[in-house]
Amino acid sequence: MFCPDSINLSVVVPCYNEEATLLLFYKEVQKQISSLKEKGILRDYEYIFVDDGSKDSTASLLRDFASQDDRVRYIILSRNFGKEAAMFAGLQNASCQYTVLMDADLQDPPALVPQMFEAVCSGAVDCAGMRRVTRKGEPPIRSFFARSFYRFMAKLSDIEVVDGARDFRLMNHMYVDAILSLQERNRFSKGIFPWVGFKTKWFEYENVNRVAGETKWSFWKLFLYSLDGITAFSSRPLALASICGTIAFLISLIFIIIIIVRRIVFGDPVAGWASTVCIILLLSGVQLFSIGILGQYLAKTYTEVKQRPHYIVREQK
Repeated sequence: MFCPDSINLSVVVPCYNEEATLLLFYKEVQKQISSLKEKGILRDYEYIFVDDGSKDSTASLLRDFASQDDRVRYIILSRNFGKEAAMFAGLQNASCQYTVLMDADLQDPPALVPQMFEAVCSGAVDCAGMRRVTRKGEPPIRSFFARSFYRFMAKLSDIEVVDGARDFRLMNHMYVDAILSLQERNRFSKGIFPWVGFKTKWFEYENVNRVAGETKWSFWKLFLYSLDGITAFSSRPLALASICGTIAFLISLIFIIIIIVRRIVFGDPVAGWASTVCIILLLSGVQLFSIGILGQYLAKTYTEVKQRPHYIVREQK
């Protein structure tokens, strides 16, 4: 394996209520880091933990880590700004040549870091990403909608969002700088990563369950997150609203013609309230659907023009 001299690595870890997993995570990552140092591959490293407004003792644990290890840095946000803001904060404060982004729940296996490191520091690629090839352990309905989302994104967006792609990736400084150059408030990293380009090598692994604690992503949160992704990287839903309106207009026109023909040719009286209610409901549904799509884009524009910071720091070391 080839690596230039003086290689150093930043380990960025967003955290939210991870008191049950942090110590296990730290020990596992430290094991891999120590292995790289012993082989002479890695010169120095740092940890950057970002506490995203946790309500448990996550912040206290991070202070303990920092007091025992000078390479541990932490950022405690003033409240919960969301994982995207926490990742952005970590990347902004990373100071090494290479940066690995990973979750603290050990669903991102630290044992994979050495092969990711080898791929990127060889210079052949700019980023090593991880994608799950199985979703064993997930509820079937959640897996179905996740796969449906990736297929939907592939058709709606011009970027390639890889099915099963994780935020777990190791990047060189050019890749990180490119990500940080995108200052949008409505961040969807799974779309930002491929949008900036550069060469990415994908590594596949089977799904790993959390070692402790509970997932912070409910079905509803994942649904809203998917809507963020669709509206952040595609304007085609706006065209979809227009298409639905056109189709509804044509259907209504056909019904009008049928009613007129029945009245003139066959002398049938106009049908009762049922057909009228169906048409009204159809048109109203299309209108509300279209207004909802417009509202999503308008809300994102509203958020962007306010230019509020991505996050606010309460404590930092």
